[in-house]
Amino acid sequence: MAARRLRLIDTEETMSQPAEKPLRVAIATQDMARLNAHFGSAKTFAIYDVTSTTSAFVEAVGFDDVADESGSHSPLDDRITPKVDALNGCNLLFVLAIGGPAAAKVVRANVHPIKVKEPEPIADVLARVQTMLAGSPPPWLRKILGRNEPRSMDFLEDEVA
Repeated sequence: MAARRLRLIDTEETMSQPAEKPLRVAIATQDMARLNAHFGSAKTFAIYDVTSTTSAFVEAVGFDDVADESGSHSPLDDRITPKVDALNGCNLLFVLAIGGPAAAKVVRANVHPIKVKEPEPIADVLARVQTMLAGSPPPWLRKILGRNEPRSMDFLEDEVA
């Protein structure tokens, strides 16, 4: 399966160092406007760099040969590996659905897959990631970000008899 990449060329503005390290987010999409695809049937992965205050389109990776959404395909037809390879450098992958073998390969590639129940605009997905980054990220996201801050145990001092 051939993958086509469309990347933005860095300008002086995008080349400046951000205050915080961005999280690289891939979104499975059929139309570049909405998160609306299963992993295997996604025609494109839209990839963004996201911080707590910004999001920037990085690239779109398109695929010519995609599975139908039933998940059925020839066992000799490997459509998973090229898609996993396309996620190189990404931290999160948002999809409508992903099968067990594909999810295992994605996780082994150090990408955290996130299933979403219903299609939604890409802008809404990015805003939700920004909200998580701006607040107190959940433990799995802190691990991805390399923020292994110790948790406060101040509450234990109140319980001392």
